[in-house]
Amino acid sequence: MLSTIANRRMRWLLIAGIMALTAGSRQAYPQSAPQPQASAPYIVEWVYTARWGYFDEWYALFKKYQIAILDKEKEEGLVTKYIVQRGGSHALGEESRWDLRVLIYYKSREAQATGRGIGQKLFPDQATFHKEEQERWRLTSRHYDLPITEVDPHAERTGGN
Repeated sequence: MLSTIANRRMRWLLIAGIMALTAGSRQAYPQSAPQPQASAPYIVEWVYTARWGYFDEWYALFKKYQIAILDKEKEEGLVTKYIVQRGGSHALGEESRWDLRVLIYYKSREAQATGRGIGQKLFPDQATFHKEEQERWRLTSRHYDLPITEVDPHAERTGGN
């Protein structure tokens, strides 16, 4: 009888151990069907540094063309929002200085591509458009575009490398 109790106890411990080991690896299933998720926005950051002493001239051209294009993209639903920020500190030196940062929330990656022809429609005098944009780039000492991915801080993985 003692061996029967010991065998039952061993089987119980073995089953409990297996359950404990596999409990963390089981996938939880939702009670209802998952809701289709809207496609994630495509976020891009533009950062500009104007040549020293030329920010006002640079910004007038930027506002005339780039802000007008972003406004039109927003009106057409391609951009959901954009945020324009002005830098201001030179405490870290010229190499880290930036003057303007624009964070653009496109509806999707495809929406960004769709908006590429808006400048031609919005500014029919393409010769002036190109000349003034070329001047803005002459006044730009540094620029980059950077795709940004929002991360859920509670998710197990960020989706990156």
